[in-house]
Amino acid sequence: MKVNLAYGKTGYIIELPDTLNVDIIEPLWVECVKDQGHAITEALRNPCNSKPLMDIVGKDDKIAVIFSDITRATPYDVILPALLNELKDIPRENIIFFCATGTHRPATIEELNRILGKSAAEGYKIVQNDTNNPELHEYVGTTTSGNRIIINKELLSCKIKILTGFIEPHFFAGFSGGGKAMIPGMAFAETIKYNHSIVNLSERNAVWGITEGNPIWEEIMEAARFVPGVFLLNITLNKNKEITGVFAGDLTEAHRAGCRFAKESAMVPVNKLYDIVITTNSGYPLDLNIYQTVKGMSAAAQIVKKGGTIIMAAECWDGIPSASDYARILKTVGNVNNLMPFVKENERRLKDTWQIYLQALIQQKADVYMFSDKLDDETIKEALFKPVSNIAALVAELVNKTGPQAEICILPEGPQTIPYYK
Repeated sequence: MKVNLAYGKTGYIIELPDTLNVDIIEPLWVECVKDQGHAITEALRNPCNSKPLMDIVGKDDKIAVIFSDITRATPYDVILPALLNELKDIPRENIIFFCATGTHRPATIEELNRILGKSAAEGYKIVQNDTNNPELHEYVGTTTSGNRIIINKELLSCKIKILTGFIEPHFFAGFSGGGKAMIPGMAFAETIKYNHSIVNLSERNAVWGITEGNPIWEEIMEAARFVPGVFLLNITLNKNKEITGVFAGDLTEAHRAGCRFAKESAMVPVNKLYDIVITTNSGYPLDLNIYQTVKGMSAAAQIVKKGGTIIMAAECWDGIPSASDYARILKTVGNVNNLMPFVKENERRLKDTWQIYLQALIQQKADVYMFSDKLDDETIKEALFKPVSNIAALVAELVNKTGPQAEICILPEGPQTIPYYK
């Protein structure tokens, strides 16, 4: 059998013997809406539990458009023409684009052109959130759990904040989209760190597909409501990165509707666990670096047996990345067995531990191999994974050890499909 894995922009085909016990789990196919630009316009004019966008904004208002960074596949080439048409009466200088980087690196000029299109990238002011600079952020309130919510000052100076992005299952926030554009997107590092703490990550509901009762998601949404003038514009996508649904208007109601829609196609129940799970990080742009691939590994970890094997195929053209706590922790620890103790002991002094913590959980459960034709073996080992150059040959070796009864699962779209064990 041949299976095309979502890998970079081109995909990667693996071929396995038909005699193996293989299940392939993919998202339920959903056709894109007939006219994607028109669907955006209709949602903006008929939003959920809100006045139409054009009735909310005034000609003299300063408008913020929060957009996703290079790690997300949000199709702004479709979204922006429709959105900006609704804002056509607003002077161009009153519209500011905010890149919701969170703790990610800032986008390059080339990447901004790729995300927004050259016309928008060069024609509007763009602010990229510098999460580590306290002078650029302002306190707006304290959540029920005690998190001091500190948000980008320039964003707060805008009367209307349009939160854009797409909704898909998320490995600890339940689903992406919604208030995540604000937190972590436009928040100060300490606010993000508190929300993404090991205490919260350890909660049983801080997992794929759960929002209600998930302390991370609930706090993100509570915090976003501290900010006045929020209008949501979220979409869902199929594996071709085509828009399947548009959810605009009230932050809570529109996001809830989008999550329900996304869950129907992305969450797949299974009735067994697997010895081997082959996964991806959904291809470009999500598989740009090793840091992001923890998502695809987490999807696989939901259905792998204790002591089993996860094989990750991800291009990782951006490396680990190197300029992060994530990379520094991996280098400091040097051994997967020391990963969890180190993170728990040093969480308070480190800025970014959540991805490491989740990686440690996964590697406590299963061996993790990584295939990438953009990384050398030493870089993969530095990230505490095992390099593999031939996935089919590795599967044959593992089956030979486990026996012909070995159960194998392939997630060609990675975290676009979230299997869960019933």
